Amino acid sequence: MKKIIVFLALCFSVSAIQGQDSNVQLKGTVTDTIVKYVYLQKFHNKMFTTIDSVKVVDGKFGFKTKVKLPELYGLSVNTANSPLYIFLEKAPITVQLSPVKYYSTSVIEGSVSQDLFNIYQKTENVDISKFITEHPGSLVSAYVLYRNWSYRLTPDQITQNIALLDKSQQNSTYVKELKELVKVLNGLQIGKKAPDFVSKNPEGKDIRFSENLNGYTLVDFWASWCGPCRRENPNIVAAYKEYHDRGFNVFGVSLDKKKENWVKGIQDDNLNWLQVSDLLFWNSEIAKLYGVRAIPSNYLVDSKGVIVAKNLRGEELQATLKTLLNRS
Repeated sequence: MKKIIVFLALCFSVSAIQGQDSNVQLKGTVTDTIVKYVYLQKFHNKMFTTIDSVKVVDGKFGFKTKVKLPELYGLSVNTANSPLYIFLEKAPITVQLSPVKYYSTSVIEGSVSQDLFNIYQKTENVDISKFITEHPGSLVSAYVLYRNWSYRLTPDQITQNIALLDKSQQNSTYVKELKELVKVLNGLQIGKKAPDFVSKNPEGKDIRFSENLNGYTLVDFWASWCGPCRRENPNIVAAYKEYHDRGFNVFGVSLDKKKENWVKGIQDDNLNWLQVSDLLFWNSEIAKLYGVRAIPSNYLVDSKGVIVAKNLRGEELQATLKTLLNRS
């Protein structure tokens, strides 16, 4: 029991001060591969941007970069792939960095936040409110609420969980973005009008959403790189074939990064409806406009653009369409 109390106290003390720039004390060894450089990356909006790199000498590396601490960063030996997620703090931290199995065999020592994050990841059936209540001053609590729960909870539930966080976390980037998300989601409830937007189709032509509403339209957020999206696409194709002649349409919005991958995904999955994308990945302006934090995600709207349903999957999509179109 004493060890648990000490651990929780450390979590609070380490995370209590937010937003301070300090020189990181980070060193480590690279295992299971031979590389010339290790890259330190900054996390924002589910994406990582390289902010520094160091040479690997005799399998060892070290960073003294001035960064915001405590905060989540990424360590990588190849910036084309997802990095190792690492919570850096104002303390000496050592890493055994291995790219094997998506860095899952890497070992991080010296970061109390990392230790808590590891516990969170290994816990089954997490009760997020309980987790935050037990660790209200930890950056990890704010991060997992933002990253893992923002798309599972209602706006009211997000707000309630934010209130459980300690005062030290209320000005964190994650809480600020969650509060903005709540505002967006409150304007996207069933019965509200879906926001209008303009984006480019694969041929580079501007397409306005509001000019393409006829019957019921599914605004479908997806991407060629998204496995769950690709697995869901056959269900949407089946619904389109079944109900298109009766007034069902789809308006695809892709969060792709590369046009060629986007176009190939459309062709491979037989998505024979309007498609647009700004090719900005998670920085997509349309995704932000619709509060999309995970894909696949969708909104079903009527001919006036009013939202009638959200996040319909598989048989639920067909059942909803059957009810609506039989009624009309």
